[in-house]
Amino acid sequence: MSKYSALGLLRGAFNGQRHWQPAWRDPEPRANYDVVIIGGGGHGLATAYYLASVHGIRNVAVLEKGYIGGGNTGRNTTLVRSNYRLPELHTFFEFGLKMWEHLSDELNYNVMFSPRGAMFLGHSDSDMTMLAQRGDAMRVDGIDAELLTRDQVAKIEPLLDMSRDARFPIHGALTQRRGGTARHDAVAWGYARGANRLGVDIIQKCEVTGFVRDGDAVVGVETTRGRIGAGRTGICVAGHSGHVAAMAGLRLPIESQTLQALVTEGVKPMIRSVIMSQSLHCYISQSDKGGVVMGGDPDNWPSYAQRGQPMVTEGAIAQAIALVPALSRLRMLRTWGGVTDMSFDGSPIIGTTPVPNLFLNGGWCYGGFKATPASGWTYAHTLATGEPHALNAPFALDRFARGATIDETGVGPMPNHR
Repeated sequence: MSKYSALGLLRGAFNGQRHWQPAWRDPEPRANYDVVIIGGGGHGLATAYYLASVHGIRNVAVLEKGYIGGGNTGRNTTLVRSNYRLPELHTFFEFGLKMWEHLSDELNYNVMFSPRGAMFLGHSDSDMTMLAQRGDAMRVDGIDAELLTRDQVAKIEPLLDMSRDARFPIHGALTQRRGGTARHDAVAWGYARGANRLGVDIIQKCEVTGFVRDGDAVVGVETTRGRIGAGRTGICVAGHSGHVAAMAGLRLPIESQTLQALVTEGVKPMIRSVIMSQSLHCYISQSDKGGVVMGGDPDNWPSYAQRGQPMVTEGAIAQAIALVPALSRLRMLRTWGGVTDMSFDGSPIIGTTPVPNLFLNGGWCYGGFKATPASGWTYAHTLATGEPHALNAPFALDRFARGATIDETGVGPMPNHR
């Protein structure tokens, strides 16, 4: 497979762009693989890439029931950051943020990482105290964090409503200047191309319908394209983790909910950074095409739908307009929804399961996209060695039974779960 370069683009200008090859093969599934990864999203493809590039395991298949980039990887708000308070979380995401900074070069594919800054607004004295605590915890571990005054916030984002009688008065903010955004589908395509180049089979339109067992151990999967043997099998299906795990007899401590977002028509630059809030679940950024991207809370009831409810969209829009009144003049272009697997403590699950040869990567709640490189790296280590990497060891499935939950906010994200 040819390497992408400026010279290749120039050559294409003279031959009608006819020299480009498909980014990845479309192979028929083989009878057996060393590792089968269920799910062709960003995490599954990153895992396959690092299995091949880092661990030398190239007899790998990624099984995707739809098409590459058609799931949550293409249905998110593209935010990248590591500004968490708990050390287990900010250490993991900081490892991933450092990978983001060099990912385009590594994959020879422009993932359009844009470190424009990620800013949490504070709307009260208590908000600012919590943001200061978060920033202190980050800096102790060598992660950049800067507490901003009200005037500094206004200088960065002049369109914010800074008036004293604003619906959500702004007292200051905590910013991580290395945070930002990346192009979601480019991440999936880049990892798919990289994995394919190393010999990984990416098999689309191949839905897993069951597991093949030898005693208690999983030794393969049943699919709509036949039985496929596997030395080890990794579940990596985002909001469908509970459904797929149930086919192996596992009941996971998660609940699937719809998380939706929206984008406006394209306009000239008006949002310089990523705007988030300590008290609101509202986030705002502007894409490279000029559309203002907004997101909010999930629908807060179990669902596998990829379309959200209008009242949830309305709530996110109301919060965004309260923060940036100028957004009221824009027309909404489209909305979309993804299916998220909400864990009991709001943190992911990456590691082994009670079923031999079966591994799990899920429970990402709101944070799946930003974790893509770190998730792939650590999950690949776990699948290759059978043991968790130091970074994902705290996110073991059995932490719930041990009472070792990792709850960033101090409140569960699923208060109505029974």
